[in-house]
Amino acid sequence: MFKKLILKTRLTNIRIIVLGFLVIILFGALLLSLPFASRDGHWTAFIDSLFTSVSATCVTGLSVFDTFTHWSLFGQIVIMLLIQVGGIGFMTVIALMALFTKKQIRLRERTLLMQSAGSLTVGGVVDLLRKIVTGTFCFELLGAIALSIRFVPQMGAKGIYFALFHSVSAFCNAGFDLMGQNAPYSSLTAYAADPLVNLTLIILIVTGGLGFIVWSDLLRHKWHFGKYRLHTKIVLVTTAALLVGGTVLYYLLERNGAYSGMSFGERLLASMFQSVTPRTAGMSTVDPAALSEGSNVVTSVLMLIGGNPGSTAGGIKTTTVAVLLITAANAARGNRDVTVFKRRIGDTVIRQASAVLTIYTTVAIVSSVMICAIEPVTLKQAVFEVCSAVGTVGLTLGITPALSAVSKIIIMLLMFGGRIGAYTLALALSEKRIDAPVKRPSEKLLIG
Repeated sequence: MFKKLILKTRLTNIRIIVLGFLVIILFGALLLSLPFASRDGHWTAFIDSLFTSVSATCVTGLSVFDTFTHWSLFGQIVIMLLIQVGGIGFMTVIALMALFTKKQIRLRERTLLMQSAGSLTVGGVVDLLRKIVTGTFCFELLGAIALSIRFVPQMGAKGIYFALFHSVSAFCNAGFDLMGQNAPYSSLTAYAADPLVNLTLIILIVTGGLGFIVWSDLLRHKWHFGKYRLHTKIVLVTTAALLVGGTVLYYLLERNGAYSGMSFGERLLASMFQSVTPRTAGMSTVDPAALSEGSNVVTSVLMLIGGNPGSTAGGIKTTTVAVLLITAANAARGNRDVTVFKRRIGDTVIRQASAVLTIYTTVAIVSSVMICAIEPVTLKQAVFEVCSAVGTVGLTLGITPALSAVSKIIIMLLMFGGRIGAYTLALALSEKRIDAPVKRPSEKLLIG
């Protein structure tokens, strides 16, 4: 049915992707509002179930309820499935069903898959789909097995379910967890000194946030860095720089603060996890509210940057930041062309990167001011919440459950825009226009 709709509709590919996510979100919200989706057997207010559905489908993790204490097993499974579909993309799920039923995937659908998965070309997109699905399930299964080693001895058979839920949530870069059984909204603070849990989640988060194109490139060329695409090189270098830089900054800022009671190894582990989780993962081993002002600034910046294109992550994306920094460095040297790794970056890419940064920062500033005007919160809390939402992270300073309906709508729009991509969403909302057949005269303008 959906396949026929795709073939007959005149909607652009981008709009089909946006509408597909909206349908999934609404369906998830209806399921979560049902009485048997909550532990107390009562209906959940639709605004709250919608907020949770948006957060899960957009792999964010912000929630008005503690996942374990409010939602029943049915509700938790719905959330996990929404995370999975939101992580790999709904078009991937549709195409996977077509492959299972041995139906032909037409050119229009291949183009949709290309844009949904973040592929650069239509050719080989079905093969990329198989790699995405196979790789996702393999990593999540391995992650669940590793986490079971810790959770099963502590929780019994229930530990298997906990391991699977957290593995899916981590790989899809969602911030949902079930550790509310220890204390509501405690996240993974009970495992701050546990290397097995921390390193397993770090590997899952980083792997899920690399992007499906990078996976494909790594599988094809193994360790031959020189043979990688420019996209892969920039993603790997930028990701490594952010992870190492974030770890060092958190360690220096919190060694005598939030980490003061820890050993050197525990401080390093906490700093590493804290450096990874703002990259749209949303889990935490240290309460964000306990961090210093400097760490909150670092966290907000990392949340706004987010992960990599074509992955389960949100935010401005690492490539956007890298392109703008590379452009600035080339401009400072007086170079006419923007080059990196012996390749030239096109003007269109630079304009897109500038547009993405402008859109995200403008939206973040306006939304923060609006929430400050509506809610009795500080600017720091509002900025942190907004960066977490637009970066699809899930970290919070504790204000999410107390937000009013208007603020919840603002956060939902930010989460949705962050998952779809602000630039993509802007294209989807705008009408097609034909450029004027004449080229306007240029004029000099002072900059800087």
